Amino acid sequence: MKFISIQAILLLSVNTLAQNTFDRYFTDKVLRFDFMLAGNSQKTVVYPVGMKQEPYWAGSENTLIDPFNYGNFKYELFDSADNDLIYSRGFCTLFQEWQTTDEAKNIERSFHEVATMPFPKNKVRFVLSIREHNGSFSKLYATDIDPADYYIKKERTTDAVVTKIHDAGDPHHCVDLAFIAEGYKADEMNKFREDVRKMTDVLFAEAPFNSYRDKINIWAVEAVSEDSGTDIPGENIYENTVLNSSFYTFGTDRYLTTQDINSVNNMAAAAPHDHIIVLINSTRYGGGGVYNYYTGTTAGNVLSPKVFIHELGHGFAGLADEYYSSSVAYDEFYPLNVEPWEPNITTMVDFGSKWKNMIPKGIPVPTPAEDKYSNVTGLFEGGGYSAKGIYRPEIDCRMKSNGSKGYCSVCREAVRKMIEFYTR
Repeated sequence: MKFISIQAILLLSVNTLAQNTFDRYFTDKVLRFDFMLAGNSQKTVVYPVGMKQEPYWAGSENTLIDPFNYGNFKYELFDSADNDLIYSRGFCTLFQEWQTTDEAKNIERSFHEVATMPFPKNKVRFVLSIREHNGSFSKLYATDIDPADYYIKKERTTDAVVTKIHDAGDPHHCVDLAFIAEGYKADEMNKFREDVRKMTDVLFAEAPFNSYRDKINIWAVEAVSEDSGTDIPGENIYENTVLNSSFYTFGTDRYLTTQDINSVNNMAAAAPHDHIIVLINSTRYGGGGVYNYYTGTTAGNVLSPKVFIHELGHGFAGLADEYYSSSVAYDEFYPLNVEPWEPNITTMVDFGSKWKNMIPKGIPVPTPAEDKYSNVTGLFEGGGYSAKGIYRPEIDCRMKSNGSKGYCSVCREAVRKMIEFYTR
């Protein structure tokens, strides 16, 4: 006779209840809400742009409410009839990064933003919140959405060829990573697909992704550019590319991003996706990753594999930079009297919520950066762009350097939890 554990029964019951919740409130398509974030270092204003329906909801039907509390913004959907929270996600944006630069102290700018969610069956209330300087969220914008509104566009998605590079199964039970070509011309798409395959090999060689080959789908979206490469404004190089990517983001030469999030999402809609990876056809060193926004990296530099894993840590898992000696455009990015939301750095304001219980007995806290503590989980000073007052889990980590080591134990655990969230 076979016995089923109580834990297995409870998990089955929870998943069944979650599936019933999804079927009650949502269809298997995507509602995309476009808006602008505008302002300066002290002000943030929201301007709605429009809505559209997209064809592929790839997310889990069992995990609808974000449990992580990550990001500098979050959006929530409430059912209008009973005011129940039915969906939420945290995220970050380039706008919020720009707000910490010197330029934001002197001028105002606007950035296009996109929020995606399963398409609701009934009327809902969309609420957008911002994380305040003290770490708490406050409501920034709210609006009612009627899924029958004829102003919700139902246009065909962008006509892009999509290839499934790695097939792990049903998108609802997998992490779906959509690589989008940037700076690849029409006659370079064979190269793009091969570059995606190389990055797929890099991904599956890295812990903990190597333990989830059967839970990760890889898609290649052939977005065609007129020119090869990307913009390098500091060298007066400008290329006509489909996603308008550029080095020298906020004046930092290696920081490679695109602010054209509208085009990024237009292309991504051609494939089921939980996370977007912009793969740039360049041999130059650089990239960028923004949580629940996108990950970007060049394809052809000798360090591209390491940059890819580093930036994916930002974009997919919400990991912070652990380095503190390289130049950045930000001014006091992390206030020392607030616990950062990122799982791999701490100001010690609330260390108990981080990796305190992962430090072995006998390891001094704070932990000296000495050879005998290499590959040991501890509390090492320096991280989050500051040499003092911010601490990281290990001496080295992929989120700190391009050394031989991959993610540290704390970062691996954070990535693992995110994969599990998407694949339940």
